[in-house]
Amino acid sequence: MNLWPPFLFSGIRVREISDDFSHVRVELTLRWYNRNYVNVHFGGSLFAMVDPFWMLLLMRHLGAAHLVWDKAGSIEFVKPGRGRVHAEFKLDPMLVGRLREQAADGRAVLHWFDTEVVDEAGDVVARVRKQVYVRRKRDRKAPDAA
Repeated sequence: MNLWPPFLFSGIRVREISDDFSHVRVELTLRWYNRNYVNVHFGGSLFAMVDPFWMLLLMRHLGAAHLVWDKAGSIEFVKPGRGRVHAEFKLDPMLVGRLREQAADGRAVLHWFDTEVVDEAGDVVARVRKQVYVRRKRDRKAPDAA
């Protein structure tokens, strides 16, 4: 994933992915190519470092029987980001079960995830909200031949 162009060219690095895909840690170090006009982290890079992970974790846990899409997202900049920042994602198995149950009848389920981007001192730099769409796939059976 570190070679994926949006990460590679922004300086975003995935530092940990648990074997069961329930936990991810991602980092971003301030460099000349990812800072903004006032020499702090570019907001687009802060959002990009958080963007795909809730969807990817859910896809792995819900499996091929479910559609999982990012539906919406927002970011609140709390303080200027300098140096190295990180974000962590921990997927609760109880939530996965609840989403699977809610989507069992084929209806769409929307869920918001909140993630904090934190600096080396432990201060929150940004809060990112991502809304994920989950739906059980419909059976694509061929019509009966008459």
